[in-house]
Amino acid sequence: MKFLDQARVYVRSGDGGAGCVSFRREKFIEFGGPDGGDGGRGGDVVVECAAGLNTLIDFRYQQHFKAKIGMHGMGRNRAGGRGADVVLKVPVGTQVFDEESGAMLADLTQEGERFVVAAGGNGGFGNAHFTTSTNRAPRRANPGLPGIERTLVLRLKLIADAGLVGLPNAGKSTFLAAVSAAKPKIADYPFATLHPGLGVVKVDGRDFVLADIPGLIEGAHEGHGLGDRFLGHVERCGALVHLVDATGVNAGADYRTIRRELAAYGGGLDEKAEIVALSKTDAVDEETLAKQAERLKRAIRSYGPPLDAAARRIKPLMLSTATRSGVTDVLRATMAAIEAGKAEAAASLAAPEPWTPL
Repeated sequence: MKFLDQARVYVRSGDGGAGCVSFRREKFIEFGGPDGGDGGRGGDVVVECAAGLNTLIDFRYQQHFKAKIGMHGMGRNRAGGRGADVVLKVPVGTQVFDEESGAMLADLTQEGERFVVAAGGNGGFGNAHFTTSTNRAPRRANPGLPGIERTLVLRLKLIADAGLVGLPNAGKSTFLAAVSAAKPKIADYPFATLHPGLGVVKVDGRDFVLADIPGLIEGAHEGHGLGDRFLGHVERCGALVHLVDATGVNAGADYRTIRRELAAYGGGLDEKAEIVALSKTDAVDEETLAKQAERLKRAIRSYGPPLDAAARRIKPLMLSTATRSGVTDVLRATMAAIEAGKAEAAASLAAPEPWTPL
């Protein structure tokens, strides 16, 4: 199935039904009076977060959604029925934007979460509603209110606990395939990964979701390569796993390139907890490995996320997916960073707000 993380759709809620002008006409009833019913409410357009979806591919084949109009009122005080809603089912992590204003209408992060993006129009009053002491036979009724039409932009940001970042061909997809049941495309050329992938990783009896995105290159925030549009899928992650290729020319320069792109993208990515690992260590000799590790360590001190002095003295991890060397260490460090982030978030929510005198 093709991965699609952005879609543009046109929606329109249903118009309200018109009220009815009617009078009771029955044998032996001299003053029947008005009995026109009210119109029914138009249907809503609802965006619902559904389980089992991981792409917006359905909206590639249908972009127009219109709810049903409300039924008109009828005689004998019969009100019109409500128009049927139309429901847009989207995967977890979908954000809904109004195209005209650019405002975010909803951020759906829980299964079953619903949001009404276009409410249906109210039904009009029938003539029975306008009866007064001085007007016993009104001959007027209201039309239903029109529905709302708008163009929406749907953007999917995958829900993952950690994300893999790095230059193309740094071994991200290979690492994801080795530690999870995911089956990403793996090749010996850059940009083999063209769309994000997810995998569930288990370590020490616990598990977390790991996301792999296409590689970044210098100038990705300006549109070079595949650009940085896929970085949105790691915005929600609690930690980033940064893989640096040991077979590259300069591991420190490669690390600084990715850090600059994360900072240029924004969204707080350059401030997230980061686990740095030198990958493909089995493909270089010990002398080259030592040089690359030292270059990477110096780069982390200068360009890494805000850390205390003790954290900056930690050496980058050594990783070889082919020999499984260092894989468990990377996973344990990632799990620790995720749990630390969750504990910090829980503590900030539980902390009482500071009291300020009036």
